[in-house]
Amino acid sequence: MFRNFSSRTVAVVIALLVAGVLTTFAYLAPTLPTDQAFLAAGITVAACFLLVYLSFEALIFREINGIYSRLEHIKRKEFKKLSNKFLFRPEPLQRIGDEIVEMAERRQQELDELKRLQALRREFLADVSHELKTPLFAAQGFVHTILDEEEDAPEQGMDPATRRKFLQRAAASLDALDTLVQDLVTISQLEKGVIRMRRQRFDLVALVHELFELLEQQAARRGTTLEVFPPHLATQELLVIADRNRIRQVLINLIDNAIKYGREQNGHVVVALTPGRNGVRVAVRDNGAGIAPEHQARIFERFYRVDKSRSRSAGGSGLGLAISKHIVEGHKSTIHIKSVVGEGTTMEFRLPRPKEVK
Repeated sequence: MFRNFSSRTVAVVIALLVAGVLTTFAYLAPTLPTDQAFLAAGITVAACFLLVYLSFEALIFREINGIYSRLEHIKRKEFKKLSNKFLFRPEPLQRIGDEIVEMAERRQQELDELKRLQALRREFLADVSHELKTPLFAAQGFVHTILDEEEDAPEQGMDPATRRKFLQRAAASLDALDTLVQDLVTISQLEKGVIRMRRQRFDLVALVHELFELLEQQAARRGTTLEVFPPHLATQELLVIADRNRIRQVLINLIDNAIKYGREQNGHVVVALTPGRNGVRVAVRDNGAGIAPEHQARIFERFYRVDKSRSRSAGGSGLGLAISKHIVEGHKSTIHIKSVVGEGTTMEFRLPRPKEVK
């Protein structure tokens, strides 16, 4: 009966009913015999008991049942069904219920986030162990081959050319291991905020030309051309304010990826520089196979590779884009990806310009 009433409505009804009963009793009591007066008093007590019991049933137990019901929704992660439950209500029990449900929802979301981070941690540790193991085992294999050869045939030994080749391969594996460790240290420091960006004025066009010279042989082996766009900027000065060494690291990663994953033979990598009022937009574009939408959201994660079959030497350690993302964010910017399968990929971000040249 009272389940759809608010606490105020129930209180008013009870007050009116009790007042009516007491008024009637007070009016009739002087003329009633003693036994009938006791009977009327008993009826009044019973009526008040029923009214109070029904009010508790309607208000308290209804709210408790509602709390349990909403907690079940949270356990099933049906948060959308709770969106209309958290409007301001004056009733104290309803406010308590809302607070309990809100707290339970926060705890459930925190638990889900902890589970997600735990899964990422396990994945990260598995990736790190694999990436460290590959160059370490390679170097170990080459060194032990040389030692075993010397031990089995000390009078003959391995010819100098073969020994040198094996040592060079072992050194290359150890260099790759060193690079991986350095990348891990760098990304850890970037995530902790230990590395500070040393901002300075420098010519962005000159930096791009410097990187083109560094990567031109790699591009030539892939049959890829490198270009600054628009062409008239290739001979001009374009000043920006940023950490030159860190932006150099970002551009090396982006251009290197564009060469690796771009089209082999007739590949084309463009570094487009677009000056504007809010700074310079830097975009690195290739005409390769592109990246499918389901991979684009994870492309900046550590050790994530679109093509799982690629080896470390072909695909890198998987840390380059993660490091680039943190460096760009350290410059109060964001790195974006635009990619269409079969057409190519563009990575872009913004850098500020000196105030006097804006």
